Amino acid sequence: MTHTLTGFMELMDHGIVSWENLSAVFIKKIANFVNAKVLDASIQQVSLAILESMVLSSSSLFQQVKQEVTLERLLSHLQVTNQQIQTKAMALLMALLQTAGDADRQVRMNIIHSSASVGDEMAHYLYVLQSVTLNHLEPRMRMPLDSYNQDQREILHGLRQAAFETESENSLSHERRRSLCAKEFKKLGFSNNSNPGQDLLRAPPGLLALDTMAYFASRYPDAYSRFVLENSSREDKHECPFARSSIQLTLILCEILRIGEPPSETGSNYHPIFFSQDRLLEELFCVCIQLINKTWKEMRATQEDFDKVMQVVREQITRTLSSKPTSLELFKNKVNALNYSEILKLRQTERLHQEETLAPPVLELKERLKPELLELIRQQRLNRLCQGTLFRKISSRRRQDKLWYCRLSPNHKVLHFGDVEEDTETPPIESLQEKIPVADIKALLTGKDCPHMKENKGKQTKEGLDLAFSITYDVEEYSLNFIASSRTDFCLWTDGLSVLLGRDMSSECMRSELDILLSMEIKLRLLDLENVPIPDCAPPVPKPPSNFNFCYDLSQAEQ
Repeated sequence: MTHTLTGFMELMDHGIVSWENLSAVFIKKIANFVNAKVLDASIQQVSLAILESMVLSSSSLFQQVKQEVTLERLLSHLQVTNQQIQTKAMALLMALLQTAGDADRQVRMNIIHSSASVGDEMAHYLYVLQSVTLNHLEPRMRMPLDSYNQDQREILHGLRQAAFETESENSLSHERRRSLCAKEFKKLGFSNNSNPGQDLLRAPPGLLALDTMAYFASRYPDAYSRFVLENSSREDKHECPFARSSIQLTLILCEILRIGEPPSETGSNYHPIFFSQDRLLEELFCVCIQLINKTWKEMRATQEDFDKVMQVVREQITRTLSSKPTSLELFKNKVNALNYSEILKLRQTERLHQEETLAPPVLELKERLKPELLELIRQQRLNRLCQGTLFRKISSRRRQDKLWYCRLSPNHKVLHFGDVEEDTETPPIESLQEKIPVADIKALLTGKDCPHMKENKGKQTKEGLDLAFSITYDVEEYSLNFIASSRTDFCLWTDGLSVLLGRDMSSECMRSELDILLSMEIKLRLLDLENVPIPDCAPPVPKPPSNFNFCYDLSQAEQ
Protein backbone atom coordinates (compact mmCIF):
# COMPACT_ATOMS: atom_id res chain seq x y z
CA MET A 1 0.00 0.00 0.00
CA THR A 2 2.88 2.38 0.79
CA HIS A 3 4.45 1.78 -2.65
CA THR A 4 1.06 2.11 -4.37
CA LEU A 5 0.32 5.47 -2.72
CA THR A 6 3.88 6.72 -3.38
CA GLY A 7 3.50 5.75 -7.05
CA PHE A 8 0.13 7.56 -7.18
CA MET A 9 1.77 10.70 -5.71
CA GLU A 10 4.58 10.65 -8.27
CA LEU A 11 2.09 10.25 -11.14
CA MET A 12 0.00 13.20 -9.86
CA ASP A 13 3.15 15.35 -9.51
CA HIS A 14 3.58 15.17 -13.33
CA GLY A 15 0.32 17.07 -13.73
CA ILE A 16 -1.10 14.68 -16.34
CA VAL A 17 -4.29 14.09 -14.36
CA SER A 18 -6.09 16.86 -12.46
CA TRP A 19 -6.67 16.49 -8.71
CA GLU A 20 -10.28 17.51 -9.38
CA ASN A 21 -10.94 14.06 -10.98
CA LEU A 22 -10.58 12.26 -7.63
CA SER A 23 -13.76 10.67 -6.33
CA ALA A 24 -15.23 11.21 -2.87
CA VAL A 25 -14.77 7.48 -2.17
CA PHE A 26 -11.01 7.74 -2.87
CA ILE A 27 -10.67 10.84 -0.65
CA LYS A 28 -12.56 9.05 2.15
CA LYS A 29 -10.28 6.00 1.81
CA ILE A 30 -7.09 8.15 2.11
CA ALA A 31 -8.62 10.06 5.06
CA ASN A 32 -9.37 6.78 6.81
CA PHE A 33 -5.66 5.86 6.57
CA VAL A 34 -4.87 9.16 8.38
CA ASN A 35 -7.64 8.74 10.96
CA ALA A 36 -6.77 5.12 11.76
CA LYS A 37 -5.21 4.80 15.21
CA VAL A 38 -3.22 1.64 14.46
CA LEU A 39 -1.63 1.61 11.02
CA ASP A 40 1.78 1.39 9.41
CA ALA A 41 3.53 4.76 9.84
CA SER A 42 4.78 4.87 6.24
CA ILE A 43 1.18 4.54 4.91
CA GLN A 44 0.02 7.41 7.15
CA GLN A 45 2.97 9.54 6.09
CA VAL A 46 2.18 9.26 2.34
CA SER A 47 -1.57 9.65 3.00
CA LEU A 48 -0.95 12.95 4.84
CA ALA A 49 1.14 14.19 1.88
CA ILE A 50 -1.66 13.25 -0.60
CA LEU A 51 -4.27 15.10 1.48
CA GLU A 52 -2.01 18.19 1.67
CA SER A 53 -1.75 18.28 -2.14
CA MET A 54 -5.55 17.93 -2.41
CA VAL A 55 -6.15 20.86 -0.07
CA LEU A 56 -3.70 23.10 -1.93
CA SER A 57 -5.09 22.16 -5.37
CA SER A 58 -8.74 23.21 -5.07
CA SER A 59 -11.27 24.66 -2.63
CA SER A 60 -13.82 21.88 -3.23
CA LEU A 61 -11.27 19.23 -2.24
CA PHE A 62 -10.35 21.38 0.78
CA GLN A 63 -13.97 21.20 1.98
CA GLN A 64 -14.08 17.41 1.58
CA VAL A 65 -10.73 16.86 3.35
CA LYS A 66 -11.79 19.17 6.16
CA GLN A 67 -14.93 17.11 6.73
CA GLU A 68 -13.10 13.77 6.65
CA VAL A 69 -9.99 14.57 8.78
CA THR A 70 -10.67 15.67 12.34
CA LEU A 71 -8.57 18.34 14.03
CA GLU A 72 -8.07 16.13 17.09
CA ARG A 73 -6.60 13.38 14.93
CA LEU A 74 -4.18 15.81 13.27
CA LEU A 75 -3.07 17.12 16.65
CA SER A 76 -2.50 13.57 17.86
CA HIS A 77 -0.22 13.01 14.84
CA LEU A 78 1.79 16.01 15.98
CA GLN A 79 2.42 14.37 19.33
CA VAL A 80 3.91 11.12 18.04
CA THR A 81 7.65 10.46 18.14
CA ASN A 82 7.91 9.80 14.38
CA GLN A 83 9.31 13.05 12.96
CA GLN A 84 8.26 12.33 9.37
CA ILE A 85 4.62 11.92 10.43
CA GLN A 86 4.84 15.06 12.58
CA THR A 87 6.19 17.09 9.66
CA LYS A 88 3.58 15.80 7.18
CA ALA A 89 0.75 16.35 9.68
CA MET A 90 1.96 19.89 10.29
CA ALA A 91 2.20 20.51 6.55
CA LEU A 92 -1.43 19.37 6.11
CA LEU A 93 -2.48 21.52 9.06
CA MET A 94 -0.74 24.56 7.55
CA ALA A 95 -2.42 23.89 4.21
CA LEU A 96 -5.83 23.71 5.91
CA LEU A 97 -5.18 26.94 7.81
CA GLN A 98 -3.89 28.87 4.79
CA THR A 99 -6.87 27.77 2.70
CA ALA A 100 -9.36 28.36 5.53
CA GLY A 101 -11.65 31.36 5.17
CA ASP A 102 -13.60 33.30 7.77
CA ALA A 103 -15.80 30.32 8.58
CA ASP A 104 -12.76 28.43 9.84
CA ARG A 105 -11.82 30.87 12.58
CA GLN A 106 -12.87 28.32 15.19
CA VAL A 107 -10.40 25.83 13.69
CA ARG A 108 -7.63 28.37 14.19
CA MET A 109 -8.63 29.15 17.75
CA ASN A 110 -8.82 25.43 18.63
CA ILE A 111 -5.25 25.03 17.41
CA ILE A 112 -4.07 27.97 19.51
CA HIS A 113 -5.68 26.58 22.64
CA SER A 114 -4.25 23.13 21.93
CA SER A 115 -0.76 24.37 21.04
CA ALA A 116 0.50 24.40 24.64
CA SER A 117 0.79 20.63 24.57
CA VAL A 118 2.11 20.46 21.01
CA GLY A 119 5.50 22.04 21.51
CA ASP A 120 7.97 24.17 19.61
CA GLU A 121 7.33 22.79 16.13
CA MET A 122 3.67 23.80 16.20
CA ALA A 123 4.62 27.22 17.53
CA HIS A 124 7.06 27.62 14.64
CA TYR A 125 4.45 26.78 12.01
CA LEU A 126 1.95 29.18 13.58
CA TYR A 127 4.65 31.86 13.62
CA VAL A 128 5.37 31.23 9.93
CA LEU A 129 1.67 31.43 9.05
CA GLN A 130 1.36 34.69 10.98
CA SER A 131 4.44 36.18 9.29
CA VAL A 132 3.36 35.20 5.79
CA THR A 133 -0.15 36.59 6.31
CA LEU A 134 0.98 39.89 7.86
CA ASN A 135 3.59 40.37 5.13
CA HIS A 136 0.74 40.81 2.65
CA LEU A 137 0.59 44.36 4.09
CA GLU A 138 4.20 45.08 3.11
CA PRO A 139 3.47 46.60 -0.35
CA ARG A 140 1.15 49.20 1.23
CA MET A 141 3.72 49.87 3.95
CA ARG A 142 6.50 50.49 1.40
CA MET A 143 4.40 52.71 -0.89
CA PRO A 144 4.33 56.47 -0.20
CA LEU A 145 1.17 58.48 -0.89
CA ASP A 146 0.78 59.76 -4.44
CA SER A 147 -0.59 63.32 -4.34
CA TYR A 148 -1.95 62.94 -7.89
CA ASN A 149 -3.91 59.76 -7.07
CA GLN A 150 -7.58 60.71 -6.91
CA ASP A 151 -8.62 57.74 -4.71
CA GLN A 152 -5.97 58.49 -2.10
CA ARG A 153 -6.88 62.18 -2.02
CA GLU A 154 -10.53 61.28 -1.53
CA ILE A 155 -9.64 59.06 1.46
CA LEU A 156 -7.70 61.99 2.98
CA HIS A 157 -10.61 64.39 2.51
CA GLY A 158 -12.97 61.70 3.80
CA LEU A 159 -11.02 61.72 7.10
CA ARG A 160 -11.51 65.47 7.36
CA GLN A 161 -15.23 65.36 6.48
CA ALA A 162 -15.88 62.51 8.96
CA ALA A 163 -14.35 64.56 11.80
CA PHE A 164 -15.97 67.94 11.12
CA GLU A 165 -19.54 68.70 10.12
CA THR A 166 -18.60 71.30 7.52
CA GLU A 167 -20.98 73.66 5.82
CA SER A 168 -21.63 73.01 2.16
CA GLU A 169 -18.21 73.51 0.60
CA ASN A 170 -19.57 73.94 -2.90
CA SER A 171 -21.16 77.27 -1.97
CA LEU A 172 -17.79 78.66 -0.82
CA SER A 173 -15.27 80.45 -2.98
CA HIS A 174 -12.10 78.58 -3.94
CA GLU A 175 -9.92 80.59 -1.55
CA ARG A 176 -12.38 80.21 1.34
CA ARG A 177 -12.63 76.45 0.76
CA ARG A 178 -8.84 76.06 0.71
CA SER A 179 -8.50 78.08 3.92
CA LEU A 180 -11.19 75.98 5.64
CA CYS A 181 -9.59 72.70 4.54
CA ALA A 182 -6.14 73.81 5.77
CA LYS A 183 -7.61 74.80 9.13
CA GLU A 184 -9.38 71.44 9.52
CA PHE A 185 -6.33 69.42 8.46
CA LYS A 186 -4.36 71.30 11.11
CA LYS A 187 -6.97 70.28 13.72
CA LEU A 188 -6.62 66.71 12.47
CA GLY A 189 -2.93 66.85 13.40
CA PHE A 190 -1.23 67.06 10.00
CA SER A 191 1.95 69.12 10.09
CA ASN A 192 1.54 70.30 6.47
CA ASN A 193 -1.95 71.84 6.42
CA SER A 194 -2.06 72.95 2.78
CA ASN A 195 -0.74 69.58 1.51
CA PRO A 196 -1.43 66.91 4.18
CA GLY A 197 -0.33 64.15 1.78
CA GLN A 198 3.29 65.15 2.41
CA ASP A 199 3.03 63.70 5.93
CA LEU A 200 2.45 60.29 4.32
CA LEU A 201 5.46 60.35 2.01
CA ARG A 202 7.56 58.52 4.60
CA ALA A 203 7.60 54.81 3.85
CA PRO A 204 7.28 52.85 6.02
CA PRO A 205 4.48 53.30 7.13
CA GLY A 206 3.42 54.83 3.77
CA LEU A 207 -0.16 54.14 2.65
CA LEU A 208 -0.66 51.70 5.53
CA ALA A 209 -1.00 54.71 7.89
CA LEU A 210 -3.74 56.12 5.66
CA ASP A 211 -5.49 52.72 5.63
CA THR A 212 -5.44 52.45 9.44
CA MET A 213 -6.77 56.00 9.90
CA ALA A 214 -9.57 55.39 7.38
CA TYR A 215 -10.43 52.06 9.04
CA PHE A 216 -10.67 53.72 12.47
CA ALA A 217 -12.82 56.58 11.12
CA SER A 218 -15.25 54.19 9.36
CA ARG A 219 -15.35 51.37 11.93
CA TYR A 220 -15.51 53.52 15.09
CA PRO A 221 -16.85 56.92 13.93
CA ASP A 222 -17.87 58.06 17.44
CA ALA A 223 -14.44 57.31 18.94
CA TYR A 224 -12.77 59.00 15.95
CA SER A 225 -14.84 62.20 16.25
CA ARG A 226 -14.36 62.27 20.03
CA PHE A 227 -10.56 61.99 19.68
CA VAL A 228 -10.28 64.79 17.10
CA LEU A 229 -12.78 67.20 18.66
CA GLU A 230 -11.45 66.72 22.20
CA ASN A 231 -7.92 67.60 21.12
CA SER A 232 -8.84 70.43 18.74
CA SER A 233 -10.52 72.19 21.69
CA ARG A 234 -7.34 72.11 23.80
CA GLU A 235 -4.47 74.57 23.78
CA ASP A 236 -2.22 74.10 20.74
CA LYS A 237 0.74 72.84 22.74
CA HIS A 238 -1.39 70.40 24.79
CA GLU A 239 -3.36 68.79 21.97
CA CYS A 240 -2.54 65.22 20.95
CA PRO A 241 -2.18 65.35 17.11
CA PHE A 242 -4.31 62.56 15.59
CA ALA A 243 -2.56 62.28 12.21
CA ARG A 244 1.00 62.49 13.55
CA SER A 245 0.17 59.97 16.30
CA SER A 246 -1.50 57.63 13.79
CA ILE A 247 1.47 57.64 11.41
CA GLN A 248 3.91 56.93 14.25
CA LEU A 249 1.64 54.29 15.81
CA THR A 250 1.30 52.45 12.48
CA LEU A 251 5.08 52.39 12.19
CA ILE A 252 5.40 51.07 15.78
CA LEU A 253 2.84 48.29 15.12
CA CYS A 254 4.66 47.32 11.89
CA GLU A 255 7.90 47.01 13.87
CA ILE A 256 6.31 45.05 16.73
CA LEU A 257 4.48 42.66 14.35
CA ARG A 258 7.63 42.46 12.12
CA ILE A 259 5.75 43.29 8.94
CA GLY A 260 8.15 43.14 6.00
CA GLU A 261 10.57 40.76 7.70
CA PRO A 262 10.78 37.25 6.20
CA PRO A 263 10.00 34.49 8.73
CA SER A 264 13.10 33.03 10.31
CA GLU A 265 13.77 29.30 10.19
CA THR A 266 13.78 28.97 13.96
CA GLY A 267 11.23 31.62 14.98
CA SER A 268 8.34 30.57 17.22
CA ASN A 269 7.09 33.87 18.69
CA TYR A 270 3.51 34.04 17.39
CA HIS A 271 0.63 36.14 18.77
CA PRO A 272 -2.48 34.11 19.68
CA ILE A 273 -4.56 37.26 19.10
CA PHE A 274 -3.65 37.06 15.38
CA PHE A 275 -5.75 33.92 15.01
CA SER A 276 -8.85 35.58 16.48
CA GLN A 277 -8.83 38.64 14.19
CA ASP A 278 -9.27 39.08 10.45
CA ARG A 279 -7.54 42.45 10.38
CA LEU A 280 -5.18 42.36 13.31
CA LEU A 281 -3.15 45.47 12.45
CA GLU A 282 -6.21 47.67 11.94
CA GLU A 283 -8.00 46.42 15.08
CA LEU A 284 -4.88 46.86 17.21
CA PHE A 285 -4.53 50.36 15.76
CA CYS A 286 -8.10 51.27 16.79
CA VAL A 287 -7.42 50.21 20.40
CA CYS A 288 -3.95 51.79 20.58
CA ILE A 289 -4.81 55.17 19.04
CA GLN A 290 -7.30 55.67 21.89
CA LEU A 291 -4.62 54.44 24.29
CA ILE A 292 -2.31 57.22 23.02
CA ASN A 293 -4.91 59.84 23.92
CA LYS A 294 -5.33 58.31 27.39
CA THR A 295 -1.56 58.11 28.02
CA TRP A 296 -1.11 61.66 26.68
CA LYS A 297 -3.50 62.96 29.34
CA GLU A 298 -1.93 60.83 32.10
CA MET A 299 1.50 62.26 31.26
CA ARG A 300 0.12 65.82 30.91
CA ALA A 301 2.13 65.90 27.72
CA THR A 302 2.83 68.82 25.37
CA GLN A 303 3.96 68.74 21.73
CA GLU A 304 7.61 68.55 22.90
CA ASP A 305 6.81 65.30 24.77
CA PHE A 306 5.48 63.49 21.66
CA ASP A 307 8.43 61.06 21.40
CA LYS A 308 8.30 60.26 25.15
CA VAL A 309 4.58 59.44 24.92
CA MET A 310 5.16 57.17 21.91
CA GLN A 311 7.96 55.34 23.78
CA VAL A 312 5.57 54.66 26.68
CA VAL A 313 2.83 53.50 24.27
CA ARG A 314 5.29 51.16 22.51
CA GLU A 315 6.17 49.70 25.91
CA GLN A 316 2.48 49.30 26.83
CA ILE A 317 1.76 47.43 23.58
CA THR A 318 4.89 45.25 23.77
CA ARG A 319 4.32 44.26 27.40
CA THR A 320 0.65 43.46 26.77
CA LEU A 321 1.36 41.35 23.67
CA SER A 322 4.09 39.46 25.55
CA SER A 323 1.39 38.22 27.96
CA LYS A 324 -0.14 36.38 24.92
CA PRO A 325 -3.76 37.65 25.01
CA THR A 326 -6.06 35.39 22.98
CA SER A 327 -8.67 38.01 22.04
CA LEU A 328 -8.87 41.70 21.20
CA GLU A 329 -11.10 42.35 24.21
CA LEU A 330 -8.50 40.82 26.52
CA PHE A 331 -5.76 42.88 24.88
CA LYS A 332 -7.82 46.05 25.28
CA ASN A 333 -8.47 45.44 28.99
CA LYS A 334 -4.84 44.62 29.74
CA VAL A 335 -3.30 47.50 27.79
CA ASN A 336 -5.66 50.06 29.36
CA ALA A 337 -4.90 48.71 32.84
CA LEU A 338 -1.18 49.18 32.15
CA ASN A 339 -1.25 52.96 32.65
CA TYR A 340 1.68 55.39 32.84
CA SER A 341 2.19 55.01 36.60
CA GLU A 342 2.29 51.19 36.21
CA ILE A 343 4.92 51.54 33.48
CA LEU A 344 7.06 53.71 35.79
CA LYS A 345 6.78 51.11 38.59
CA LEU A 346 7.74 48.28 36.22
CA ARG A 347 10.72 50.25 34.92
CA GLN A 348 11.92 50.91 38.47
CA THR A 349 11.53 47.24 39.46
CA GLU A 350 13.37 46.06 36.34
CA ARG A 351 16.17 48.54 36.97
CA LEU A 352 16.58 47.17 40.50
CA HIS A 353 16.54 43.60 39.18
CA GLN A 354 19.13 44.57 36.60
CA GLU A 355 21.34 45.95 39.34
CA GLU A 356 20.79 42.66 41.22
CA THR A 357 19.52 44.59 44.26
CA LEU A 358 16.40 42.41 44.47
CA ALA A 359 18.16 39.05 44.06
CA PRO A 360 17.59 36.85 47.17
CA PRO A 361 21.35 36.46 47.89
CA VAL A 362 21.81 40.24 47.72
CA LEU A 363 18.85 40.81 50.06
CA GLU A 364 20.36 38.27 52.46
CA LEU A 365 23.71 40.07 52.27
CA LYS A 366 21.93 43.36 53.05
CA GLU A 367 20.39 41.88 56.18
CA ARG A 368 23.81 40.69 57.34
CA LEU A 369 25.40 44.10 56.72
CA LYS A 370 22.61 46.06 58.41
CA PRO A 371 23.68 45.56 62.08
CA GLU A 372 27.23 46.68 61.31
CA LEU A 373 26.04 49.82 59.50
CA LEU A 374 23.47 50.63 62.19
CA GLU A 375 26.28 50.50 64.75
CA LEU A 376 28.22 52.95 62.57
CA ILE A 377 25.24 55.36 62.58
CA ARG A 378 24.87 54.97 66.36
CA GLN A 379 28.52 55.90 66.89
CA GLN A 380 28.12 58.92 64.62
CA ARG A 381 25.06 60.08 66.60
CA LEU A 382 26.88 59.75 69.95
CA ASN A 383 29.95 61.59 68.57
CA ARG A 384 27.63 64.35 67.37
CA LEU A 385 26.08 64.64 70.85
CA CYS A 386 29.58 64.84 72.34
CA GLN A 387 30.31 67.84 70.07
CA GLY A 388 27.12 69.47 71.30
CA THR A 389 24.58 71.85 69.74
CA LEU A 390 23.45 75.43 70.29
CA PHE A 391 19.72 75.82 71.10
CA ARG A 392 17.53 78.90 71.49
CA LYS A 393 15.71 79.39 74.76
CA ILE A 394 11.95 78.99 74.77
CA SER A 395 10.34 82.29 75.75
CA SER A 396 6.81 83.65 75.84
CA ARG A 397 8.14 86.83 74.29
CA ARG A 398 8.70 87.07 70.57
CA ARG A 399 12.41 87.76 70.90
CA GLN A 400 14.33 84.56 71.42
CA ASP A 401 17.85 85.92 71.67
CA LYS A 402 18.99 83.84 74.66
CA LEU A 403 21.02 80.77 73.80
CA TRP A 404 22.02 77.63 75.64
CA TYR A 405 24.35 74.80 74.77
CA CYS A 406 24.00 71.06 75.42
CA ARG A 407 26.58 68.32 74.92
CA LEU A 408 27.28 64.77 76.03
CA SER A 409 30.35 63.89 78.08
CA PRO A 410 33.06 61.85 76.27
CA ASN A 411 32.25 58.80 78.42
CA HIS A 412 28.55 59.05 77.37
CA LYS A 413 27.38 59.17 81.00
CA VAL A 414 26.37 62.81 81.60
CA LEU A 415 24.58 65.55 79.64
CA HIS A 416 26.11 69.00 80.29
CA PHE A 417 24.16 72.18 79.47
CA GLY A 418 24.16 75.86 80.32
CA ASP A 419 23.57 79.41 78.99
CA VAL A 420 26.06 80.84 76.50
CA GLU A 421 26.64 84.10 74.67
CA GLU A 422 25.58 84.79 71.08
CA ASP A 423 29.05 84.50 69.52
CA THR A 424 30.03 81.27 71.31
CA GLU A 425 30.89 78.45 68.95
CA THR A 426 31.82 75.37 71.03
CA PRO A 427 32.08 76.13 74.76
CA PRO A 428 34.35 73.82 76.85
CA ILE A 429 32.47 71.20 78.81
CA GLU A 430 33.70 72.69 82.13
CA SER A 431 31.88 75.99 81.45
CA LEU A 432 28.48 74.22 81.28
CA GLN A 433 27.30 74.19 84.91
CA GLU A 434 24.13 72.09 84.67
CA LYS A 435 24.30 68.27 84.48
CA ILE A 436 21.89 65.39 83.97
CA PRO A 437 23.24 61.83 84.42
CA VAL A 438 22.14 59.67 81.51
CA ALA A 439 21.13 56.97 84.00
CA ASP A 440 18.48 59.35 85.41
CA ILE A 441 16.78 60.00 82.05
CA LYS A 442 13.36 58.36 82.08
CA ALA A 443 11.83 59.14 78.70
CA LEU A 444 12.27 60.94 75.39
CA LEU A 445 9.20 62.90 74.22
CA THR A 446 8.59 64.55 70.82
CA GLY A 447 6.03 66.89 69.26
CA LYS A 448 2.73 67.39 71.06
CA ASP A 449 3.80 65.22 74.01
CA CYS A 450 6.53 67.69 75.06
CA PRO A 451 5.72 69.74 78.21
CA HIS A 452 6.72 73.06 76.57
CA MET A 453 4.34 72.36 73.65
CA LYS A 454 1.47 71.59 76.03
CA GLU A 455 2.02 74.89 77.87
CA ASN A 456 1.98 76.98 74.67
CA LYS A 457 -0.98 75.31 72.98
CA GLY A 458 -2.31 78.50 71.44
CA LYS A 459 1.07 79.51 69.99
CA GLN A 460 2.05 76.19 68.48
CA THR A 461 3.17 76.11 64.86
CA LYS A 462 3.60 72.99 62.75
CA GLU A 463 7.28 73.82 62.34
CA GLY A 464 7.69 74.17 66.11
CA LEU A 465 5.92 70.86 66.74
CA ASP A 466 8.15 69.08 64.19
CA LEU A 467 11.34 70.35 65.86
CA ALA A 468 10.38 70.01 69.55
CA PHE A 469 11.64 67.25 71.85
CA SER A 470 12.12 66.82 75.61
CA ILE A 471 13.76 64.46 78.07
CA THR A 472 12.25 63.74 81.50
CA TYR A 473 14.47 62.74 84.41
CA ASP A 474 14.37 61.82 88.13
CA VAL A 475 10.67 62.31 88.56
CA GLU A 476 8.12 63.12 85.88
CA GLU A 477 7.83 66.85 86.63
CA TYR A 478 11.50 67.55 85.78
CA SER A 479 12.21 67.89 82.10
CA LEU A 480 14.75 69.44 79.74
CA ASN A 481 13.02 70.97 76.70
CA PHE A 482 14.57 71.52 73.28
CA ILE A 483 13.55 73.14 70.00
CA ALA A 484 16.04 72.14 67.29
CA SER A 485 17.17 74.74 64.76
CA SER A 486 16.68 72.30 61.84
CA ARG A 487 15.16 68.93 61.03
CA THR A 488 18.67 67.44 60.75
CA ASP A 489 19.55 68.52 64.32
CA PHE A 490 16.22 67.13 65.52
CA CYS A 491 16.98 63.72 63.91
CA LEU A 492 20.56 63.66 65.26
CA TRP A 493 19.51 64.42 68.83
CA THR A 494 16.43 62.17 68.99
CA ASP A 495 18.48 59.30 67.50
CA GLY A 496 21.40 59.95 69.88
CA LEU A 497 19.15 60.11 72.94
CA SER A 498 17.35 56.90 71.79
CA VAL A 499 20.76 55.17 71.61
CA LEU A 500 21.62 56.38 75.16
CA LEU A 501 18.27 54.99 76.37
CA GLY A 502 18.91 51.65 74.66
CA ARG A 503 16.14 52.10 72.08
CA ASP A 504 16.06 51.78 68.28
CA MET A 505 16.67 54.87 66.18
CA SER A 506 13.57 55.82 64.17
CA SER A 507 14.23 59.11 62.35
CA GLU A 508 13.88 59.53 58.59
CA CYS A 509 17.55 60.69 58.46
CA MET A 510 18.65 57.35 59.89
CA ARG A 511 16.62 55.40 57.29
CA SER A 512 17.99 57.50 54.47
CA GLU A 513 21.59 57.15 55.67
CA LEU A 514 21.17 53.41 56.15
CA ASP A 515 19.88 53.03 52.58
CA ILE A 516 22.81 55.03 51.19
CA LEU A 517 25.39 53.07 53.21
CA LEU A 518 23.80 49.74 52.27
CA SER A 519 23.69 50.67 48.60
CA MET A 520 27.34 51.76 48.61
CA GLU A 521 28.49 48.70 50.53
CA ILE A 522 26.56 46.31 48.27
CA LYS A 523 27.97 47.94 45.13
CA LEU A 524 31.51 47.66 46.50
CA ARG A 525 31.00 44.02 47.48
CA LEU A 526 29.53 43.14 44.05
CA LEU A 527 32.11 45.07 42.04
CA ASP A 528 33.92 41.89 40.99
CA LEU A 529 30.63 40.28 39.94
CA GLU A 530 29.69 42.83 37.28
CA ASN A 531 27.84 41.14 34.37
CA VAL A 532 27.92 37.83 36.28
CA PRO A 533 24.36 36.56 36.98
CA ILE A 534 23.78 35.82 40.66
CA PRO A 535 21.77 32.59 41.16
CA ASP A 536 18.76 32.71 43.48
CA CYS A 537 19.92 29.62 45.38
CA ALA A 538 23.39 28.74 46.63
CA PRO A 539 25.11 25.86 44.81
CA PRO A 540 24.81 22.55 46.70
CA VAL A 541 27.67 21.72 49.06
CA PRO A 542 29.22 18.40 48.03
CA LYS A 543 29.20 15.49 50.47
CA PRO A 544 32.35 15.05 52.57
CA PRO A 545 34.81 12.42 51.26
CA SER A 546 34.90 8.94 52.77
CA ASN A 547 38.25 9.73 54.47
CA PHE A 548 40.55 12.69 55.04
CA ASN A 549 43.88 10.94 54.47
CA PHE A 550 45.14 13.50 51.99
CA CYS A 551 48.57 14.25 53.45
CA TYR A 552 51.79 12.89 52.00
CA ASP A 553 53.94 11.12 54.55
CA LEU A 554 57.40 12.65 54.16
CA SER A 555 58.87 10.53 56.94
CA GLN A 556 59.05 7.47 54.71
CA ALA A 557 61.99 7.30 52.37
CA GLU A 558 61.12 7.29 48.69
CA GLN A 559 61.47 3.90 47.08
